[in-house]
Amino acid sequence: MPSQPAVSVVAPCFNEEAVLPEFLRRVGAVLDAMGGSSEVVLVDDGSRDTTWEVMSKAAADDPRIVAVQLMRNHGHQLALTAGLSVCRGERILIIDADLQDPPELLPDMLALMDGGADVVYGQRRTREGEGLFKKLTARVFYRTLSRITEVEIPHDAGDFRLISREVLDLLISMPERHRFIRGMIAWIGGRQVPLIYDRKARVAGESKYPFRKMVKFAADALTGFSVAPLKLSTSIGWFMAAAGSLFTVYTILGTLLWGQTARGWASLMAVLCLLSSMQFLMLGALGAYLGRLYDQSKGRPLYMIREVTCTGDRPVEPLRGLGWGHRNS
Repeated sequence: MPSQPAVSVVAPCFNEEAVLPEFLRRVGAVLDAMGGSSEVVLVDDGSRDTTWEVMSKAAADDPRIVAVQLMRNHGHQLALTAGLSVCRGERILIIDADLQDPPELLPDMLALMDGGADVVYGQRRTREGEGLFKKLTARVFYRTLSRITEVEIPHDAGDFRLISREVLDLLISMPERHRFIRGMIAWIGGRQVPLIYDRKARVAGESKYPFRKMVKFAADALTGFSVAPLKLSTSIGWFMAAAGSLFTVYTILGTLLWGQTARGWASLMAVLCLLSSMQFLMLGALGAYLGRLYDQSKGRPLYMIREVTCTGDRPVEPLRGLGWGHRNS
């Protein structure tokens, strides 16, 4: 049986045909310079271009490369989970294929892990190639998340990080479907050390996170690591009850003491609209949590793998029934 690689590089890919060759070149150069055993696990998350063909050819040419094809598009976090379930390294680098996070930082990360870190996460000092709106919303998201969660999730840090095999085993044992992997790793704890770096613009291709997906990702993070939206409903309820009580007292006093009747349909309708909107807002929060419970209760696989293509006789273990199917070539 082949020995366990010292390092695994795991990269989920969706329509990355333009950047994948350069990604493999740079990752390969880093691994060649380091020496030792290594592997690169690429996950095709239901791409509609030639990403899978590029992966398959690379796997046929380089025994270090393992190409994983999913049955359909599952999303970044589940595609990453599939790659993590297949990798065999003692230490695992999580990175996107767009090269915004430089693979050349791997030796520095390994040095920090040699010093006793369980997780070395990249913390962005600057973010090139991103507009003001993206930077502002990211800043608000991370600050809000840190305030309402009991888990300390680092600011300005994505999924780009190096984790130990022990941390990975704990991570993949978590069966939740709506995954926020950077938060799940933070929840595990241990010694987690930042590595400050400057994030670059995409080398090629376009962002796979439009505004709609960003909102969904933020909602998964908030509902997965905090019950603050549910607690907020109680606070709003008390506030609205107090406001309603004061308005009732004002109406009674105005009628009995001053002979005035409640005037103004505008103010009345404003209060009704405010109450209705708060009720629907809280129902939406409850629906989000119930939806997560419903999805989890069905017990379906987190992802479905069509095949795993690699060179030679390489044992590949499934992730505890969370999704499987493979072929060695």
